Amino acid sequence: MSVHQIPRRDLGVRPRNIGTAQIVAVVFVVVLLIATLTTDAFYTLENVKAVFNSAAIVGIIAVGATAIVIGGHLFSLSLGTTVAVCAMAFLQLLAFGMVPAILLTIVLGAVIIGLQGYLVGRLGANPIIITIGAGALLTALVTWVSGGVSVYPASGAPSFAFLAAPVLGLPFPVYVFIGVVVIGELALRRTVVGRQLVVMGASPKASLAGALPVVALTTGAFAICGVTAGIAGVLLGAFNQSGTLTTSGTLTYDAIAAVLVGGTAVSGGRGSVIRSAVGALLIAAISNVLLLRGFSPPAEMFVLGLVVGCVVILNHVNQKGQVAR
Repeated sequence: MSVHQIPRRDLGVRPRNIGTAQIVAVVFVVVLLIATLTTDAFYTLENVKAVFNSAAIVGIIAVGATAIVIGGHLFSLSLGTTVAVCAMAFLQLLAFGMVPAILLTIVLGAVIIGLQGYLVGRLGANPIIITIGAGALLTALVTWVSGGVSVYPASGAPSFAFLAAPVLGLPFPVYVFIGVVVIGELALRRTVVGRQLVVMGASPKASLAGALPVVALTTGAFAICGVTAGIAGVLLGAFNQSGTLTTSGTLTYDAIAAVLVGGTAVSGGRGSVIRSAVGALLIAAISNVLLLRGFSPPAEMFVLGLVVGCVVILNHVNQKGQVAR
């Protein structure tokens, strides 16, 4: 049976796992309820905009990360570094004009992470090891080239203020986030490549038996993640108006957390871009509440890790229960 003949419900493209969706919804509602009752500043207009802006950057990266996880290749641990490098590259590439700078930055992100995917697919290497090594090499190379100092827009660069400016009251990245989510979900549900990616994650043996282009699919999934990292890098560089490797912060962790909280199976073959977007909103809301409550960064990481761990465990138990039935 070819991938064209497999019903979509069997591919796990449509989010059939109602239990997972309910888990995420309950956690999200509880977080918002706690925020309402205990944090007066949470629902101020400016703070809500800040939450959406934070969720937008993480969510854009999470869309690409979803492709890797659904394809059965765990995670890329070089996401944050790649975003930071793309932000630095964008500011320097502005010397060639706005459009070339954006396009070249996106291509750079696709090449950096796409090459990692090629190695994973061609060699059958562990993606964690490959991406950690790639992140270390990238950090060393960029530090050597930049001298370890912050990068600023090139002299005579065109104005890029619109990339960080509000549009109809919402930050511009929010609209980019919505667009990326819509495109990502449609690609996963409606395209042959998207369906093949799900098959590959659900059953690697079946994908080999069905003569699916595993190397090309793996490279493509990582390249898609690189595209979203490049887009996030452009937006982050425009927002900060400078770039440095420390810009990466906890972006890698946050993006992966958003994917897992959204219910995408870590083993691959099941997930949803839309759910990853909801996961990004949840992560942003939790982080914002903790910040307003005066939690230290280590405490924030602990609480976020606890929430992510609980949701992932509940999701795993729920899926095992469904399989048993």
